[in-house]
Amino acid sequence: METNQENSPLTQMRKSVQKLGSSTENYSEATLMRFLVARSMEPEKAAKMFVQWQKWRASLVPNGFIADSEVPDELEARKIYLQGLSTKGHPLMIVKGSKHYPSKDHLQFKKFVAHLLDKTIASSPKEREIGNEKLIGILDLQHISYKNVDVRGLITGFQFLQAYYPERLAKCFLLHMPWFFESIWKMISRFLDKATLEKIVIVTNEDERTKFIKEVGEETLPEEYGGKAKLRALQDVQLAPLDD
Repeated sequence: METNQENSPLTQMRKSVQKLGSSTENYSEATLMRFLVARSMEPEKAAKMFVQWQKWRASLVPNGFIADSEVPDELEARKIYLQGLSTKGHPLMIVKGSKHYPSKDHLQFKKFVAHLLDKTIASSPKEREIGNEKLIGILDLQHISYKNVDVRGLITGFQFLQAYYPERLAKCFLLHMPWFFESIWKMISRFLDKATLEKIVIVTNEDERTKFIKEVGEETLPEEYGGKAKLRALQDVQLAPLDD
């Protein structure tokens, strides 16, 4: 197998991580491969990204997870929903933009982003995280007004995905985008890399809506979006603890 070859990208990445003063011990090949893919299979660049991710986790998530008690203000709005698995087995997360307001506590908001992404990934069908799980996100912009617009928050969310959750996003659907948000989205898009933009779909017509429903799956999609499921707030979803 390539992973056992001395000159394979994975082996070279492990060596580069060691040179940077860190270690890949206790991390699965699936996890390391996400960083390699995100950096076009270039070991040194992947190693740098991996080490930066380790430092970020150690700083923002020192306990390995962020408890509900650390993000009370963000949870109180009940604006994030965790719905189960798509037709391809990807956990589905929904953000209701009309229930969001720019946070006064940006550190808590950053923790909340990590909290919701970690919990969404952990809701995959496996008994424990393998490292290559992807998620589907829905950003519902129906009924939003200018007071709900949070450019910094959206940029933070997408930049977290790009820098610290590489190859975790399977697809992101934007629904009910109002006319005034189009220029805002163009500005936000400048901060997103090509790989991320290619995974974002703005649903604007019936044909795109039909494809969206088919890709997510009626059994997982809430009724208000054309499916059969009920909305489940993030904090109401209980996950079995991962085995050590």
